[in-house]
Amino acid sequence: MKLLNVAGFFALVPTVVPALEPITTSLAFCGAAVMWQLFSPASWLKCRFLECCNMKDTLDIPALQMALEQKVFGQHLATQVVLKALSAHSGDKQPRKPLVMSFHGWTGTGKSFVSKIIAQNLYRRHEARRRFVHQFDAVLHFPHAEHIKQYQEQLRNWIRGNVSVCPRSLFIFSEMDQMPHGLIDSIMPYLGHHETINGVYYGKAIFLFLNNAGGDKITEVALDHWRRQKGREEIPLMDLQSMLSAEIFNNRNSGFWNSKLIQKNLVDYFIPFLPLEYKHVKECIQEELRYQGHQEDEDLIIEIALAMSDYPSEDRIYSSKGCKTVASKVNLNT
Repeated sequence: MKLLNVAGFFALVPTVVPALEPITTSLAFCGAAVMWQLFSPASWLKCRFLECCNMKDTLDIPALQMALEQKVFGQHLATQVVLKALSAHSGDKQPRKPLVMSFHGWTGTGKSFVSKIIAQNLYRRHEARRRFVHQFDAVLHFPHAEHIKQYQEQLRNWIRGNVSVCPRSLFIFSEMDQMPHGLIDSIMPYLGHHETINGVYYGKAIFLFLNNAGGDKITEVALDHWRRQKGREEIPLMDLQSMLSAEIFNNRNSGFWNSKLIQKNLVDYFIPFLPLEYKHVKECIQEELRYQGHQEDEDLIIEIALAMSDYPSEDRIYSSKGCKTVASKVNLNT
């Protein structure tokens, strides 16, 4: 590709050379060569100033772990699995398949937030590289079920084209519950075990699917543990993962309903996000106060956290909205 680009550039040069003096021509050729070396896809200088694919796979695992531990509250299961999965995948120089993770849980439990943290730590700078992080909202991008054939073709082309440019591309699909049935199966070949497909290698890509589906089942399990006076840390991950796989496959309101991705076991991890308890909501409020530059106000923190802890109605153990509305409530009360 590099040689083709260089050849393409110099193929255009003869059209302007006759109008230039020899020294000017030489400078033009030298300048073009220097600029190509500086800003070619593999150039370190390009990566210093412009968005650059993570060609050297420099995923900062310690930084990722610190961000997950310090910024994500009440999700020990999710953060442990995400960290192990990303460590293993990024440590493999030639993964046999893309990393595919499906996040499940109530709104406000941290699914989108964790995906953002992953994006921030996947590329060289701390901010997410927009060119290599591709976010799809089912409601926004795929609103009309009758256009599914068009969506399928567009989605396949988008993934193929962007993985060709950056093998370590990140694709995030939110609102999977609203995904037209059958759409996500159109990318099944890209998620399987292939060396290449039409010359494109997909093994280093990462796919995240964000679902509310399964959230009620996760909450049932967590509540059962609480009522049996067991800590949420004792909830068995394997049981939850098996339950989630069956739940979304059989749920007509799930984007994975009867999905071939589930049948073919192409989703590597079903990751549960537990409902947030009163103490976790307090942590969210404390963090939001710091973010907005306010001093901690324990009375205010308790007031907001108590108001948000509303499920089930008789026990009020969990926040049905997680930490989703914390920022607006802090704004309203400060």
